Amino acid sequence: MGLMASEDTPTMAPPSTDSAIPRDALMDKDDGAAPRAWAVRLVTVGIVLAALNLRPAITSLGALLEEVRDGLGMSGSVAGLLTSVPPLCFAVFGVMAPRFAKRFGAGAVVCFGMAAITAGLIIRPYTGNTVGFLVASALALMGIAVSNVLMPVIVKRWFPDRVGSMTGLYSMALAAGTSLAAAATVPMTDGLGGSWQTGLAVWAALGAVALLAWIPLVRDRGPVEPAPTRAGRAAEDGLRITRSRTAWALAVFFGLQATAAYITMGWMAQIFRDAGVSASTAGILLAVTMVMGVPLGFVIPRVAARLPSQGPMVIALGVCGLAGYAGLYLAPASGAWAWAILLGISNCAFPLALTMVGMRARTGAGVAKLSAFAQSTGYLISIPGPLLVGVLYQHSGGWGVPIALMAALMVPQIVIGVFAGRNRTVEDELAPAS
Repeated sequence: MGLMASEDTPTMAPPSTDSAIPRDALMDKDDGAAPRAWAVRLVTVGIVLAALNLRPAITSLGALLEEVRDGLGMSGSVAGLLTSVPPLCFAVFGVMAPRFAKRFGAGAVVCFGMAAITAGLIIRPYTGNTVGFLVASALALMGIAVSNVLMPVIVKRWFPDRVGSMTGLYSMALAAGTSLAAAATVPMTDGLGGSWQTGLAVWAALGAVALLAWIPLVRDRGPVEPAPTRAGRAAEDGLRITRSRTAWALAVFFGLQATAAYITMGWMAQIFRDAGVSASTAGILLAVTMVMGVPLGFVIPRVAARLPSQGPMVIALGVCGLAGYAGLYLAPASGAWAWAILLGISNCAFPLALTMVGMRARTGAGVAKLSAFAQSTGYLISIPGPLLVGVLYQHSGGWGVPIALMAALMVPQIVIGVFAGRNRTVEDELAPAS
């Protein structure tokens, strides 16, 4: 095979594993340094299938929320809190993922995550009450949370020289699952007899397919590498991620982009409807915004991985967001398609953030800790956003103040994202001075 230039910056180095596994478990007999081809293909398929399952639990519920409220007798306040349940679960459960991965292996934890998603989606429509529905939703969201955190870890370990392209593939599949559930849930519900329970439960089938793909990978923790030295293991175990400025910058950047994304998913269609756009067209506009992540979610990480600093990309995405918010404020109906596209481009800060997580740490242990910290802290930061927008909308009587808040939050997102995108790793940043 010919030589290929690495996508990654000079800061990238081969990852280390948390524990050793039998050498012949993943190695080709004719090549002691390469993982078996079947294992690499299976991991690739597993990553795609896992990504497809990381948002339908959320967007399928949004499509049928009115029917769910009527069916369960759910109050308006409880229904409003549902918009903040996903980031809360992501923050609470995501922080546990690295500890579980170190003990059981990342593959086993992701397999458990797919099982939790499948079980939660099957159970929640048939609980018959609001409490049961919320508990079953939390089960599915727990599976999503641990898988969210460990995807960058698995990409780093299995594809250390292709972090950008594999993160792009994962991000593209995640965006596809998001938009598919948003667009197809209502038509599928109608086609399956009109029952909202069936319309929500059907997405468990996608989780079951992903679960089958991850079962063979339960005992595999990544390609075999030399065991870390005692000093190296101690350095990994003692990596205090909260002392890293880069880690905090990534966490805040992740939180601000998540805030923008959840506000968009929860309120953009209503903004268009209040401007005189029909309900069906508003739904299509929201789908357009989300589907922008399919092609760009693949391209952006590949480009980002080739740059020494991701600051210019952070600025470009932020400018698109500011332009989209300005359009929503000045001419929401007449330029609706342009604003939907611009905000869809801006929301691709998510795959960019995931790519930076993989690039800001040199080791597998570093990526695991950084991913858990950035995502858990970031999702905590994002919780108040959708609720605050709703409160401002209700008390101001229009969308001027909420849109101004959205635009204002984009400014620190750009500034902090530029800081997070600098060419450095948390290991180097936390290394003791010689």
